[in-house]
Amino acid sequence: MTESNFGNVREYTVSELSGAIKRSLEEGFGFVRVRGEVGRVTRAGSGHVYLDLKDERAVLSSVIWKGSAARIRFQPEQGMEVVATGRLTTFPGQSRYQLVIDSLEPAGVGALMALFEERKKKLAAEGLFAPERKKKLPYIPEVVGVVTSPSGAVIRDILHRLRERFPRHVIVWPTLVQGKGAEIQIAAAIDGFNALPEDGSIPRPDVLIVARGGGSLEDLWCFNEEIVARAAAASRIPLISAVGHETDTTLIDYVADLRAPTPTAAAEFAVPVRAELLSEVLNKERRMASAIARLAEARRTGLLAAIRGLGRPGDLLGPAAQRLDAAAERFKFARARFFDARRRDLSEKRLSPSSLKRLYTEKERECARLAERLKPAMLRIIERERARLGGAAKLLGALSYQNVLERGFALVRAENGALIRSAAAAKSGAHVRLRFADGERGAVIDGEAAPAAKQSKPAAKKPAAKQKSLFD
Repeated sequence: MTESNFGNVREYTVSELSGAIKRSLEEGFGFVRVRGEVGRVTRAGSGHVYLDLKDERAVLSSVIWKGSAARIRFQPEQGMEVVATGRLTTFPGQSRYQLVIDSLEPAGVGALMALFEERKKKLAAEGLFAPERKKKLPYIPEVVGVVTSPSGAVIRDILHRLRERFPRHVIVWPTLVQGKGAEIQIAAAIDGFNALPEDGSIPRPDVLIVARGGGSLEDLWCFNEEIVARAAAASRIPLISAVGHETDTTLIDYVADLRAPTPTAAAEFAVPVRAELLSEVLNKERRMASAIARLAEARRTGLLAAIRGLGRPGDLLGPAAQRLDAAAERFKFARARFFDARRRDLSEKRLSPSSLKRLYTEKERECARLAERLKPAMLRIIERERARLGGAAKLLGALSYQNVLERGFALVRAENGALIRSAAAAKSGAHVRLRFADGERGAVIDGEAAPAAKQSKPAAKKPAAKQKSLFD
């Protein structure tokens, strides 16, 4: 074409050409669905999200306006495979085209599971799943905090089971458990419970339950968000996760201090069964009463044995009491004679007041000297009697049957407590009590009497040495 022919070709300004391209592109691709892998992701301060969709041969610039981004139930991340729905348009300022995304979905469950595994590895590498950071649940919590939806069967099941097992004070923090923004509310609830002061008007829970019923992977995805997992890991209050059914697993299950297969099971983990505790307390009370009774019986038996060895107190103290009474009578008569003699002396000598004062002073000094002599004499008497009493105690210990038991013998008593002294008195089938050095055991006499062994002629007994009384 010659230059003269260009005169019939329309000339466009840059803006006109850009606008024509924009209209042509939007008319031809006003509604498209694109499947690809998420590349670069940028979140602007305005709320818009800029990202790239790519495959092995091309890259498509994309944008999600703020209003559409708020409706997307998951956050797009690099490496995810997604299906985007929107329209193609151009950005004249940079002479490029882009996809304006109205909705964004994961490209099947596989994409979500890949993202789940990636986050799981990341949090595990940070040590958030380590067993040593798990906190022990309180045995009987005073206050139970529950993070869940206020409506639905989950909260009713938890309250019913708590009331059935061990009624406790329950505080519910209502949150969304599905959809956009649910993860922010759940994390805020966990942080809010931890921020409560221990002595505030609202009691601080001793244990937390984060619960939701069953659902699809997409429905439970808010519990796989990092913000929820990190809030659960940072909780100073022991936390039980109860999300979905037994086969459902989310990230909060790995960071929680305990995972419950169902919300009802979480309530069972949180509190014990009150009736079982009462039964256990009563059982221990009966065992303690039985042990105290056995101990008292053992002490009573030992006391009776000691009484038989010591003899009656009256036999020991009677002679000493008689001697004391006789001494008291002699002292009474001696005192009377002394005062009579002093009266006669006074009446005969008719002492002056100064003489009486001197006599009183002399007698006072004499009494002091006698008191000084009396004190060591009394101490010597007490030491002598203490030594005699110690010797008697040693003799009693040597004669006690307890020493015989310590050497391996046993004391046999019938059921009524009578002592069985011979084999003939032990009837076959009789129930007896065997007393050993360290306790008692029950037994039953079984079998015929064994033939008596031949005994050697006993040696002649030496006459027993005469023992002195304690007060001789």
